Amino acid sequence: MEKKTSYLYILSLLIFLSSSELCQSIRCHPEDKKVLFQIKQHFGNAYTFASWNPDTDCCYWYIVKCDPRTNRISRFNLITADDVSGHIPDTIADLPYLQSLTFHKLPNLTGTIPSSITRLTKLTSLTISWTNVSGPIPPFIGELKNLTFLDLSFNNFSDSIPPSLADLRNLNGLRLDRNQLSGSIPESFGNFTLSLQYLYLSHNQLSGEIPKGWGDLPFIFMELQRNRLEGDISFLFGKNKSIQVADFSRNLLQFDFSNLQFPDDLGTLDLNHNKIYGSLPEDLVNLDRLFLNVSYNRLCGKIPSGGRLQELDYTSYFHNRCLCGSPLPDCK
Repeated sequence: MEKKTSYLYILSLLIFLSSSELCQSIRCHPEDKKVLFQIKQHFGNAYTFASWNPDTDCCYWYIVKCDPRTNRISRFNLITADDVSGHIPDTIADLPYLQSLTFHKLPNLTGTIPSSITRLTKLTSLTISWTNVSGPIPPFIGELKNLTFLDLSFNNFSDSIPPSLADLRNLNGLRLDRNQLSGSIPESFGNFTLSLQYLYLSHNQLSGEIPKGWGDLPFIFMELQRNRLEGDISFLFGKNKSIQVADFSRNLLQFDFSNLQFPDDLGTLDLNHNKIYGSLPEDLVNLDRLFLNVSYNRLCGKIPSGGRLQELDYTSYFHNRCLCGSPLPDCK
């Protein structure tokens, strides 16, 4: 009897361990799996989704990733797939636990951003880049309140920037570069919070002045080159600023450069092809890692001696009104 009891105990334990292992091995939530197959069908069962086998656990499929606590799909990163064509499916919004959504380097992805995306209330990162998605940037993007990173670069977005993007109070980085955006930068962008440190708006057709509120923000990277921006940006610089890369080249900026000061960590300052006047600030000699380009402006006077200023190529300074001194010809 004792031997039989021991046998039944061991059998029960094996059954328990087996079922426990099975539960752990099958993590995929059935509703998520259903939605993923709808997405696969939407894209015509492209080869990119070949690993999406109905007999396997979707938590281990290519492109997606499950949260280790909830076992729900938390990441959908579709990257570099020429065989994926069509528009972004509405059904992507039926993955309610998504935190990161990426469509990157998909030349055959077209259409507009679907409004259903606003149902993804847990999203912290949204990337739609290097695609042929077009139309205006929809104002409803501003409803994704938990976003910390928004990348809509290298697409065919047109029209003006929606002011509602400033409602994204948790943004750390914003990329709208390499589109066909026009009009002025919304005044509401001056109300971004101190969390915004990375801003890329370059290679568009933006005009007007930049918001004065940016002078209070701790930017580290700012790239706004190749637009039609005007006015004075000197308030972005100072000893107390955090800027490390600032590129405002090929705009219509016009201000006196003479007495500006800069943070010690400034590594890149590119202002070429503007209408900037005055002389080169003496504070530039204190920047040990500086790449500087002020060519094609209206600057005058002697290039200060020291720091890296004489190590730079003459092309960093040429085509100004009357700049002189090494590496340009001596002053007369």
